[in-house]
Amino acid sequence: MWGGRFAEGPAAVMREINASIPFDKRLWRQDIAGSIAHVRMQAAQGIIAADDAAAIEQGLRTIEAEYEANGVPERIELEDIHMVTESRLAELIGPTAGRLHTARSRNDQVATDFRLWVRDAIDAVDAGLKALQVALVTRAAEHADSVMPGFTHLQVAQPVTLGHHLMAYYEMIRRDRSRFADARVRMNECPLGAAALAGTGFPIDRSATAAALGFDKPTDNSLDSVSDRDFALDYLMSATQVALHLSRLAEEFIIWASQPYGFVKLSDAWSTGSSIMPQKRNPDAAELVRGHAGRIVGAMTSLVITMKGLPLAYSKDMQDDKPPVFEAHDLLGLAIAAMTGMIESVSFQVPRLRQVAEVGFSTATDLADWLVRDAGIPFREAHHITGRAVKLAEEEGVALDMLDLAALKNIDPRIDERVFAALSVDSSVASRKSHGGTAPDQVRARIADARIALELDR
Repeated sequence: MWGGRFAEGPAAVMREINASIPFDKRLWRQDIAGSIAHVRMQAAQGIIAADDAAAIEQGLRTIEAEYEANGVPERIELEDIHMVTESRLAELIGPTAGRLHTARSRNDQVATDFRLWVRDAIDAVDAGLKALQVALVTRAAEHADSVMPGFTHLQVAQPVTLGHHLMAYYEMIRRDRSRFADARVRMNECPLGAAALAGTGFPIDRSATAAALGFDKPTDNSLDSVSDRDFALDYLMSATQVALHLSRLAEEFIIWASQPYGFVKLSDAWSTGSSIMPQKRNPDAAELVRGHAGRIVGAMTSLVITMKGLPLAYSKDMQDDKPPVFEAHDLLGLAIAAMTGMIESVSFQVPRLRQVAEVGFSTATDLADWLVRDAGIPFREAHHITGRAVKLAEEEGVALDMLDLAALKNIDPRIDERVFAALSVDSSVASRKSHGGTAPDQVRARIADARIALELDR
C-alpha cells in the first residue's frame, strides 16, 4: 500500500503493531454497507462509470457472502478490514476495484463504519435492557404486597414492599435506556465524505450517502468528522452507568443469598457448586456481573485517556478506540442477559423477608408520625419521645408494637391505644401513599405505568 512513497517495507514488529484486522474485522458488515452506499453515490454523481459501480457492488456482495460463510481473513500485511476488503475486491474484479476509494479516505471510512457499529450496538443493548425491565416489572407485580426490610447504611430502616424495591431498579434501567437513546440521536450524523480531514474536490453528495446508511444528516465539519469519537465515549459512559446499576443489584443478590440473610434462593441455572464443599450454592453469576462492571469502567477509562491529548485531526492512537468498545459491549450483553435470567428465576423467601422487616424497630418512624398526626406533637419532640420508646423496647427485648400501653403512657401521656394500629409493618407500608411511595396501591400504579411504557398491554 505504501510502495509509491517508501522504498522498504515495515519491520515485523511495526507490521504487527500497526495492524488492526484482528479486532476491526468486526466492522465488516458496516464496512461493506458504507462502501456500497459510497459507490452508488459515485455513480449517481458521475464520478465513476455506471458499469464500474455495478462491478464493484457485485464484488462487494460476493465478499459479503464470503465473510458471512467463512469469516474475515486476518491478513496482517493489509492492516485493517478496509484494505482486506479492497484487496479481495481487486482479486475478484481487477483494477476497477481501485475506483472505489475515490473521494474518501480510511479516516472518514472508519469513522462511518464505527458509528454504524455503535448504533447497532445501542439497539442491541436497548433490546436487552427492555427484557430486563419486563422481568423486573413482572416479579414486582407478584410481590406488590410482600413486606421486606428497607435499609439505609445496611441497617434495617423502614419496611417496604419487595415490589417497590424491584421497581427501583426498573427506574434505574429506564434512565439507562434514555442515555443510550440520547447518545444514538446525537451520533446519528454521517462522516462519510469528510475524506482525510479537509473534505474532497469531487462532486460528492454527502446527503445521499447519509440517507442510504440511515443517518439523519452528514456531519458539518470535516476535521471534527474524522477526529471525533464522542459517540464511542457516549456508548462507554452509558454502558458504565448500566454496569454500575447491574452491579448494585448483583451485590444485593449476593448478600441476600447468604445464609445470614436468606432473602433469596438463586436457581440452579444461575448458581455453581464448590470443588470441595458439597453443600455450597455459590452466586457466581451475580459475582461475575459485579466483576464485569469493573472491566467496563476500565474500558471507558481507557478510551477517555486515549482521546484526552490528541490534536486535530486523525492520529494513529485512535486505532485503539475499538477494542475497549467491543470488550465493553460483549461484557455488558452477558451481564444484562445473566441478570435478566436471575430475576426471572429467583425464589424470594417472603416469610424471611417479613421476619427481618419486623425486627430492628423498623416502625419507629411510624410512631413518630403518629405522635405528630394524631397527638399534635411537633416532629422534633415526637422524635425524642420515639427514641425513648425504642430504648425501652430494646431493654425489654420486644418489638415496639409489643410494648405495654401503660409503659408507653409513662413515656408520654398523650399516647393512647390508637397507636398500635400504626406500629405493624403492614400498617407502615400501607401508610406510605405519597406518589412513588411503597404502599401497595402506589407500587401497582407504578407497575401499570411501566407496563404502558413497555407496551406490554397492547
